[in-house]
Amino acid sequence: METMTLSEQEIVNALCYFHAKFKHVQPSDVEVELMYDDLGGFTAEAYVNGQMDFYNTVNFITAIRLYLDEQLNRDSLSARIVLDLHDDEGIIANIEW
Repeated sequence: METMTLSEQEIVNALCYFHAKFKHVQPSDVEVELMYDDLGGFTAEAYVNGQMDFYNTVNFITAIRLYLDEQLNRDSLSARIVLDLHDDEGIIANIEW
């Protein structure tokens, strides 16, 4: 079984790429803030031109799948993606194929 871990920065990149694709802007135009709480789980706010959009855990996974497919050229459909809050590294994604 192959594994991969995406760092917090790579998750931010994935969310920026995902948000930019649907807003028709460049990923560098997107600002993302990642959050975690016990009730809401993993969430993020993405900002473009002063407009904020909210992302939940399902959106995180969807963004990571798109990033795997289009940026890392990996098969995302067969991937098992688990988000984790790490003490030192922040929010990470553990991926298994």
